[in-house]
Amino acid sequence: MRRELTRLNRRTLLASAGAAALSAVTGCATGGVSNREAVRLGPGATGPVQGRITAWAWDVAAQALKRMAEKFEARHPGTSIHVRDIGYDNAYDKITVGLRADTGLADLLYIEGQRLPSYIGTFPRGLHDLTPLVRRYAADFDRAAWQTGVSADGKVFALPWDTGPLALFYRRDLFARAGVDPASLKTWDDYVRAGVAIKEKTGSKLLIMDPAENDSLFPSLLQQQGQHWFKDGGKVALDTPAAVRALALIRELGRRDLIRWERGWDGLVTATKEGKVATAPSAAWWSGTLTGEMPELKGRFGVLPLPAFGAGGARTSNNGGSSLCIPAQSENPRLAWAFTRFLLTDKDNLVSMLRREGLFPAYLPALKDPYLRRPQPYYGGQRAWQVFADLAPHIPPVEYTRDGPKAADIAQKAVTAAGMRGADPERELRSAAKQLAGATGRKEAEAAHSGARDSAHKRLRRGARPATATPAARGGRPGAAPSRLVPPKRA
Repeated sequence: MRRELTRLNRRTLLASAGAAALSAVTGCATGGVSNREAVRLGPGATGPVQGRITAWAWDVAAQALKRMAEKFEARHPGTSIHVRDIGYDNAYDKITVGLRADTGLADLLYIEGQRLPSYIGTFPRGLHDLTPLVRRYAADFDRAAWQTGVSADGKVFALPWDTGPLALFYRRDLFARAGVDPASLKTWDDYVRAGVAIKEKTGSKLLIMDPAENDSLFPSLLQQQGQHWFKDGGKVALDTPAAVRALALIRELGRRDLIRWERGWDGLVTATKEGKVATAPSAAWWSGTLTGEMPELKGRFGVLPLPAFGAGGARTSNNGGSSLCIPAQSENPRLAWAFTRFLLTDKDNLVSMLRREGLFPAYLPALKDPYLRRPQPYYGGQRAWQVFADLAPHIPPVEYTRDGPKAADIAQKAVTAAGMRGADPERELRSAAKQLAGATGRKEAEAAHSGARDSAHKRLRRGARPATATPAARGGRPGAAPSRLVPPKRA
């Protein structure tokens, strides 16, 4: 099970894998299925169900669907749920071809959240409009995850399954050796100062980034500040003040040699296992990789809310997550909806999938289950799941468009230039924004004015202040985790 979870994590992190499928989606004719009006499933779809459906997914999601299908079939005699693991590598090619041809798809599709807006925007008549059925559940789901399934005109085409709230995983032992108190990391400036001390005392850098793939840090820093690649109704937002702050942080980390550049998933896992870095700003699913791939490091990791960009700022973001949707070509959409509702609006089912498959629920009532408050031995007895449960409701929702894949490719060049070569963030992002606007025909949002970079980073360039000493340095318990994690205020 852990091997499967690791493969899913790898594919969630490396968002550019299979990018050809997304490019094909965004490049095809707008409107998708041309001979059908948008199909809406109304309240009448909630009656008795029977018959057979097929569901497509992969890795642990497919495992969870198969396991829960048996439970559903036992509760609903006369139904049959056939789950097919289609594998990740060709999944989006299959989905794209099926939507374009209006034939050949399963009755239920598993689609990652960051990809869903492209499908909704390109094939607005290719998926069932679930709005009348799901409207009453809107307040029960993570706002950011919910938004990935909503079209520009407010229709809902998918129900969120899992999400990827971000926190800061850190090595207790390395922080203790450097005399850095993890509880002192309130802002990203604190994080940089701590990194300087940790590298000086232990030789370990602060975090890993990938110079080749679409690294997840920059978009995560954007969402932490309440935006993504686009904002204000689809305007290009690559050179906004928030984007400049995010890239200035990455540049500062690179300038101080606190980033370890590794290509691909294997490099990330190996460097983490060998203690080459002291932290990982990552999503809840990273826990499955740590416990599955690095059991020998039990007790050495802790979890904290992300540092904020300023006092009172958001202490989390999102990376990953998925939803279920029903193609308009489904021959049994009522059964597909009944199975979807059974899976994703039942907190016991969702907690079961968290425990067994590591899928962190987007359904907020599930986050109140006692299981999430249990101490986790791997994290030295810390209630690690509770940290993510406290953070999840505070993930800032952002705007998505069908042009997300183009934006990610263009932004990665700016990230690499600033982080590896020290290029000017404002100049790189201004160029990227113009390139994206030209490629998509979109207008640009308000840009950052010259000289408007974050003043805290200017202070850091003049010299880092010493990091706060740990309890160990003051004679207390080494590596002590914060005694209490308070849910962050909304930004």
